[in-house]
Formats: sequence, structure tokens, C-alpha cells
Amino acid sequence: MKYLLAGLLLASALSGHAQAVSHRDRVYTADQISNTVSVIDPVDNKLLGQIILGKPQPDILTPLYRGQALVHGLGLAPNHKTLAVVSIGSNNVTFIDPATNAIKGNVYVGRAPHEPTFRPSGKEVWVTVRGEDYVSVIDVATLRETRRVPVPNGPGMVAFSPDNKLAFVCSSFSPELTVVDAATYKVVKRLPVTSPFSPNIFATKDGQQVWFTHKDVGKVSVLDVKTLRITKVLDTGPVTNHVTTLDTKLGKVAYVSVGGENVVKVYSREPGFRQLATIPVGALPHGLWASGDDSRVYVDLENGDSVVAINTATNQVAGKVKVGQAPMALVYVPEAVPAGASGLSNLGRQLVDQPAVVRELKAVSGGAAAGSLVTRSEGLVDLASFSLMHLLPDTEYDVYLSQATQAPYSRDYLLLTVRTDAKGGAMAQTLGPVQAVSNADQAPVGRAYRRVVVAPKAAGSAPVLVGE
Repeated sequence: MKYLLAGLLLASALSGHAQAVSHRDRVYTADQISNTVSVIDPVDNKLLGQIILGKPQPDILTPLYRGQALVHGLGLAPNHKTLAVVSIGSNNVTFIDPATNAIKGNVYVGRAPHEPTFRPSGKEVWVTVRGEDYVSVIDVATLRETRRVPVPNGPGMVAFSPDNKLAFVCSSFSPELTVVDAATYKVVKRLPVTSPFSPNIFATKDGQQVWFTHKDVGKVSVLDVKTLRITKVLDTGPVTNHVTTLDTKLGKVAYVSVGGENVVKVYSREPGFRQLATIPVGALPHGLWASGDDSRVYVDLENGDSVVAINTATNQVAGKVKVGQAPMALVYVPEAVPAGASGLSNLGRQLVDQPAVVRELKAVSGGAAAGSLVTRSEGLVDLASFSLMHLLPDTEYDVYLSQATQAPYSRDYLLLTVRTDAKGGAMAQTLGPVQAVSNADQAPVGRAYRRVVVAPKAAGSAPVLVGE
């Protein structure tokens, strides 16, 4: 591993890029369950510590809780001196100084904000308020909301053209891409797109294209900025999360995290948009970002509580580091720490060493139904997170533990009941002694629970998904 990392540094130095990977750089992840921002030194792929913004569940449910909840989104100022962190549950944007890891201030916005994006000038940060129908514009100097830009319901994220003239806003609830005149804050065009759920958007450095994901249908759209037309829709795979664009020895490329396949896929940005590589990375890749010299792409694993580094010259994983629980967004900050400074101030550790146990749920009698269960220790209790796909639409399902190792799987310990959406999918969480109960040698009153089972709630219904 040391030789491979050394090779990466040498390749960066020889490539002619001005910002080779150094100990002054940092990688940051927004950890949604541990409510932390993990801080990594990319040279050693080492976790230096965490900026603790809140407590883990269930503490966030108390009426006197004052920390941040569901730390999720990240944005980086163009001068690399400010990091914006969005917390969905507390409707907050926290501004952090990367040099000291100190909190500069907080701005509270509307319901369920999602992602912050700095304008190229660095004077404003635009925050998509996904639970509403507007983008909140915050003045970076005063840390105050100055205006709201009306957009279609559920804005997901903003990308700016490099010349600072246009803002592109994707949506999580409306099947359209909104183009905003950044000088007047007025919508100038609305483009219909392939699905209503687009959580992530990224503009190329040359200003020619904007790439954005469609998580619900596993696709990525490519916008030609000059013509304001969608020129390509790529079939990327289930649970397509984030995209980033960069220039490497392979040419102009885009990296896409595909959570349902546990891979990152690489595509050419040239006409034809040929797929160049598929890189296995681990459990549910989510956010990703390139290093300053484009020699690496970092991607966080939502279900693996880890970050992996990809060598863009070989498209192979070059390192892995443990971070906080359920990392969502990720940014790479070149020269985050001033020369001579340690960059270790104001760091702590919270729930870094607790394992995330991932169980795949498989269809009992074939078919497309699938799912997963992730359990994490939160101290006295465990957090169980479920993701179910391709079940009957608008139907209630019981998720339970069973002592049986084969059908009919007795319903011995009910975890929760969920209702699928119109597409047969569902996501849910529950708190309880899940890991202890499902572990045979720790089961209460001598009972051993051997399987996790999903079945329609109706009495006598047969199981559709089972996991060990």
C-alpha cells in the first residue's frame, strides 16, 4: 500500500499539475448518523479526527437537544477557506474554517435543506431547501440569508457555470432542471428531465457541460451549457448517487457512484460518452470528489462508514480509511491547512470504531425484489436502517427476526412495519437491541434469531425477502 501511494504522489508531481497531493490537503465527509464531519489526511489516507456537530441518535430526539441533526451536505468556498455543512434535521448550515476546524457561525434556513454550493465569486452560498420550493442565498461575509430564489418543489442541489452567469438547479421531487440567471436571480428556463429525483449536480471546469444524477431510475443526464439542451442520458445503474468530472490521462471523464451495485463507474465526456471502467469500492458508495491534481477520486461508503481513494491513472482502489457513521457528502480541499500548522485543532472522535454490519436481503423465490439491513451501535441501542426495492407498490410489509432457518419463518421479533411507495420501494430506520437480538449467543431468554425476514403485513402472507 505504501508503494502504491508513493507512486501516486510521484505521478502527481510528474503530471505538471500545480496542486499535488500534500499533508496540507484535507478530505472531509458529512456523517449523517454520527452527526460529525470526518477529517482525513490524503497523503497517508489517515483519519485525523472529527468535527463534532451533534450527538448520535436517539439523543437528537430529546426536546432540549441543541446540536445539529442529520449532517448531510458539504460545500467548499473557491478560496478553500470556508466549508459549509448542511444538517437536514436541524435546518442548519454550519460554516467551518478548514485551517482550524473551528465553527465560524450557523445559519438556519427552511425545512430540510440538502446541499450548499458557493458561487465562483465566493461571496454567496446557495442552499437548496429540499423540503420547500426555493434556494436560500446566504451572504458569506455576514452569514445572513439575503434572499430566496423560487424554484420547482424540492430543489436538490445547485451548480454554477464557471463564469458565474448561470445557476443550474436539479430537483428531488419535480422532473425538471431549472436554469437561473445568477445576476438577476430569475428563472430563465425549465428543462424537462427523465425523472423527479435528482440529488446531485456537477459542472465541468471548462463550462461546457453539466452532469446530474437520477437516483430513482439509475441514470445520469448531460446538459450542453451552450445550447441548454440535454445531449445524453446514460443508464448508470440502481441508486446512482453522485457525479464528479475531471481531466485525467484517459481524457475528459466523469466518475459516478452507483450505490445499488457498490461500484464507481467512469465515463468519457466526449461524444459517445463511452463507459471506460467499473471500480468495485464497497457498501453503497455515495459522495465523491477529485483531488486538486485529479490524480485521485475519493468516494465515501454510506453503508461501510469508510472512504476509499481511487487512483485515476489505473482506476483501482489505492487506500481505505474508517470515518463516521453513514458518510453522505465528500469534498477534497487542497491546501486546507496553512504551512507550518498542524490542522489538528478542534477535533474529536465519535462512533468511529463501531462496526456497521450489512446484511443483504434476497428474494425467497427469485424475481427482482431486493433489500438490505445495516445495523450500527449507538451506545445502549442499535440503529437499524432498511432499504427495500421492487416490492408491491403501496403495500405494508413487516420486517421481523425469526428463529427459523427455513420457510415458513416464524414471526418471532417484529422490528418495524413499512409501506412501499408507488414504485415498490421503502427506506426506514428503527432503534433497539437489533444486533444483540440477532446474534445467537446474545439472544434474550435463550432464544436464537437466525434470519431477517420481510413479508406482507397481511396475516398468513409468505415471506418475500430473507437475510442471514
